[in-house]
Order: sequence, then structure tokens, then C-alpha cells
Amino acid sequence: MNRLLPATLFGRLVLILLGGLLVAQLVGAAILLRDRATALYETTGHYAVQRIVGIVNVLDELSAEQRRLVLPAINTAGLRVAFAPGPGREPAVDGENMAATRLRTVLRGALGEEREVQIAVIAAKALPADLRGPRPRHMGHMARQHMRFMGGPPFADASFLVRAQLHDGQWVSIAHGLPQEAFTWPVKLLLTLAVLLVSVIALSLIAVRWVTRPLVKLGRAADELGRDIQRPPLEELGPLEVRRAAQAFNTMQARLAQFLRDRAQMLAAVSHDLKTPITRLRLRAELLDNPEMKAKFVNDLDEMESMARATLDFLRDADTRETAQPIDVNALIESLQADADEMGQEVVVHGSADSPFSGRPLALQRCLRNLIDNAVKYGKRASVKVNDSAEYLQIIVADEGPGIPEQQLEQVFEPFVRLEPSRSRETGGVGLGLSIARDIARAHGGDIVLRNHSSGGLEVVLTLPR
Repeated sequence: MNRLLPATLFGRLVLILLGGLLVAQLVGAAILLRDRATALYETTGHYAVQRIVGIVNVLDELSAEQRRLVLPAINTAGLRVAFAPGPGREPAVDGENMAATRLRTVLRGALGEEREVQIAVIAAKALPADLRGPRPRHMGHMARQHMRFMGGPPFADASFLVRAQLHDGQWVSIAHGLPQEAFTWPVKLLLTLAVLLVSVIALSLIAVRWVTRPLVKLGRAADELGRDIQRPPLEELGPLEVRRAAQAFNTMQARLAQFLRDRAQMLAAVSHDLKTPITRLRLRAELLDNPEMKAKFVNDLDEMESMARATLDFLRDADTRETAQPIDVNALIESLQADADEMGQEVVVHGSADSPFSGRPLALQRCLRNLIDNAVKYGKRASVKVNDSAEYLQIIVADEGPGIPEQQLEQVFEPFVRLEPSRSRETGGVGLGLSIARDIARAHGGDIVLRNHSSGGLEVVLTLPR
């Protein structure tokens, strides 16, 4: 069921509203059209009853010769009269038409209960031949106009067929046509309903878009919050519920920013304060007479100092205020390759970026430097491949090292985690390089993933959205 529903709140609200409105419109139109047809049917039927009763009463007062004389005058548009020697076959009665049943009752009462009468509403093709009359297409223009003025041709769709016995025993058959409008689709009414439906759909789309727009802004702000905790706060505008949601979001953002500042300041203070005792210990280590013991002390102090410096760099990068600007990625990678060449490291570059990338230059430089340094340290050489498209910029840094066990591919992104057991500074840093690189990538809206190459070595995939 969920697969059939739209994925967005906007789509679901539109589906519910338009579905309900469409059903309501169709049901209302059906009721309206039925009532309209019934009203036309009954109105025209009462008029037909009056004419038929009048004709029967007039014919009752006339002699047989007079009836033959007035018969051509009675046969007008919408009405046909013919005399018959007897009642003839009983016409089929439309028992399911309630309006026809009521009109038959009225007509029988007006003609008198004692009079022999047969009444039915039948189709034009079922009328006797002497009552069908000329078809409209066989008439002149003036005759057609007159018939249209008088209510249309009597036998277009259906007619009242009345067979009544006059006082002298003569039977008369009368066919009174019903208007064609009662049996056809009313174009103007349907057009009005269509205009109303289109208007309701347009207003529903506008209303739903107006209601869901704050949610779109809130979702966009939440996405930007992951990239920049210092982003401008949301505007607290709109209905009460929207203002409260914006206020709660801004309060959450302020608290998160304050928490990160407090944490950074605390860790920075700890890392900075460690420098003083490390310096004192380094001076005291110089006074040791045992060279072997002295070397161990100095190595431990160097590692402690390196960790403190790396921690400060990590916090400094997390709290950076560097402004985003267009970056020539090709030039940046070439400069890193040149730096590696000067240090005797082998870095090969494949591919190039098609256009500048908007980001923080120093942060992105540090991200790529960390990835290339790791590839050179653990895999002898680094191969940098650049894939560019309209949606994203992808930079893959591969090495020729032993790779990383699959279960530890995510673990190495945690701060101070190193898979090299010796903890030697010659074989690696303090375990913050990949953490810093991923933080920088995610601050740009992208990410970094690790994967082992099928032919050996590790690939670090940096993906940045355009």
C-alpha cells in the first residue's frame, strides 16, 4: 500500500484532497443531473398532461365530421393525434420511471376514472406509424425553428402515448413529445462543473504548497545544520505551530553550538596545558644518565606532544570560520603532488575536474593531504583519480598496501584509532587524519568511505556534491 502512495507529504496531501474533492464532485454532479432530468421530465409532463386533457375534452364536444376538420390544426410541433377504431395493443409501461408513474396518475385522474385510458412513456421508434410524423431533417428551416421554440421534435427520444375513449365510443391516440434536453447531457452545466473542479484543484495545490512550505524549509535547515552549526537561525514566521517549530529548532541549534564550543574550549585547554608539563619532563629527561632510559622518555614525550598538537589541530579545524569560495581542484591536487615529489613520495594523478568546486580551500587541502599522506605511509605510493559530473565531484585515493579488514573499515574513522600496533610516530600519526578528513567532507555535504580493492590495496573515496 505504501508503494502506491507518493513519497512526499505534499503528494499525499494533494492525493487525499483531490481524491476526496473529485469523488464529492462526481457524486454531486450525478445527483444534480438526475434531479435536473427529473425536474425537466415532470415540468414538461405536466404541460403535456394539460394539453392532452384539453384535446380530449375538445374532441368530446365535437362531432365526427368536426373532429376530422380540426385534426390537421391539432397536429403541431410536439403533438400528434390520430383516430383509431379500437384501443389497440396495450403499450408497454415504463414501471421503473417514478416520474412517468406520477404523471400517469395525474393524467388518469384528470381524464376521469370512468374513461377507458391507456397511458405509457415509450421510445420514438416504438410509436405507431400514424403518430410518428415527419422527422426534423425532412422539414424546412422555419418549421425546425418553430419546433425548437415549441419544445423540440416530439419523437426525438421519448413521448407520452395516450389512448383514450371519447364519449361516443371513438378512440383517439395522442403522442406528446418530451424535450430532448431531458435525455441528453447538459453541456453548459458540465462545463460549469469542470471549471469549478479545475478551480478547486488549483486552489488545493496552492493551499497544500503553502502549508508544506515551512516543513521544506525546516528540512533544508536541518540538512544545513549538519554542515554548518553556525548557520543563520530560521525565520520565526507563519502560523503558531510553524513559529513554535522554528523556535524549537533555533533553540536546539543554539544549545548544540554552545555545547560544541564548551567541548572545544575544554579539550583545547587540556591539550594546551599539557605542553608545560611535557616541556618540564623533557628537561628532566636530559638529566638522565642512562641513554636507553633517556631515549624511551624522549619518545614518550614526543608522542604526547604530537597527540596534543594533533588534538589542537582537530579542534581548530572543527571550529573554523573559513568562507566558502570557488576552488581549482586540479591546481590543488597538482600542488599536493608537487609537495609529495619534493619529499620523495610517489603520487600519480588521473583525470581532472571540469569546473571549480565551491568549498573551503584550506580545509579541503588538509582533507586531501591527510588522505594522500596515509596512502603513502601505509601503501608505498598514492594514486589519485578524479571523477567529475554535474551532480558530484569524486576523488579516489588508492594505495598498494595490505588493505584493512572489512570489519574495521569504519572503526578507523574514530579519533585516536590506529590499526598499527607499535604506535610509532615513524609508521603513522596519532589516529586523527581520517577523522579530520571525514569531518571536512561532511562539512561540505559529502562523505568519505573506505573499500578494499579487488587487486589489493585500499581505496579512499571522497564524494562532494556539486
